[in-house]
Amino acid sequence: MAAAAVPRSFSAAEVRARCAQGACLVRCRRRVYDLSGFVRLHPGGEQLLRRRAGTDVSAALDGPPHRHSANARRWLEQYYVGEMEPGEEQSHPELVDEKAVDAAAQTPTQMDPRCRTVDVEKDLVDWQKPLLWQVGYLGEKYDEWVHQPVDRPIRLFHSDFLESLSKTAWYVVFMVWAPVVLYLSWVSYTSLAQGNTRLFSSFTTEYSIPVHKYYFPFIFLLGMFLWSLLEYLIHRFVFHMKPPASNYYLITLHFLLHGQHHKSPFDSSRLVFPPVPASLVIGFFYGILQLLLPEVLGLSVFVGGLCGYVIYDMMHYYLHYGSPKKGTYLYGLKAYHVKHHFEHQKSGFGISTRFWDRPFRTLIPEETFEKED
Repeated sequence: MAAAAVPRSFSAAEVRARCAQGACLVRCRRRVYDLSGFVRLHPGGEQLLRRRAGTDVSAALDGPPHRHSANARRWLEQYYVGEMEPGEEQSHPELVDEKAVDAAAQTPTQMDPRCRTVDVEKDLVDWQKPLLWQVGYLGEKYDEWVHQPVDRPIRLFHSDFLESLSKTAWYVVFMVWAPVVLYLSWVSYTSLAQGNTRLFSSFTTEYSIPVHKYYFPFIFLLGMFLWSLLEYLIHRFVFHMKPPASNYYLITLHFLLHGQHHKSPFDSSRLVFPPVPASLVIGFFYGILQLLLPEVLGLSVFVGGLCGYVIYDMMHYYLHYGSPKKGTYLYGLKAYHVKHHFEHQKSGFGISTRFWDRPFRTLIPEETFEKED
């Protein structure tokens, strides 16, 4: 067995010099972390981390204003690169100059590849092999393991072809489904314009209600509203089901559907639903609407829901990789979603909106969020 690597020693001067060159090194007492590859993903914004470059962040982790969760502290350990030299940890490095902060923000940085080596016995899985067929054996340890996020890519399948189908760039969703939304919107509107669509016509002709083409925008919005409810229900009751510890197949299914995302929340290729399986689910819901509503009316509701789905997928990617301005709606929504990943996995199921978390009583408490300055 190979000997454990000896942690590298850093002087305060070296830490300051590397930060001045654009790196983002911080320390927690004597332990040094290189956050250069994480700054753009930081939920509180890149500039917040840049301003703390070269300093001891122990007090910031404990709060106020924001006390970091156990998962956030575990996440930090992935970027451990060494120790401060004896006596240096008591020094008080100056904050990086604001001009240097702005210049560093414009400089491309790469994550230090020396992330903490995975110990298979402690991490429970072999990261050198596809995970999908391993997680089912975790049993009662699965729920805790899957909600301890890591910053590393996940491979699900042995087959390269199946693996490629499980990954999707964010823009592919827009490229595939936006033309479908536009085309079906035109079909729905022109069909309604013919004046042959009536509500309740299958029950009575005397009291049926005509559906005019001018109703299309409202029906479209109704579809988007219904999608927001469906989004919440799927996320809460399907994606966050707790599979029985004794059921290998349900654990495997849960990891395939959503567990993989909670284990590696910043894997950019797994933040949106791949078009191939998405088309099957979308087709299923289209069939249900066609059974419940007149053909054109069902299509109009469906296309609104499909538009809501596209917005949801785009927003989900943005909440992980975007940098919304502090104080905006999207900034609050990003903080809300990150809380769901790192601290409140049993609440905060709304993604494109927090609306449904209120009536279903799964809203993340406001007092857990950092107060605005």
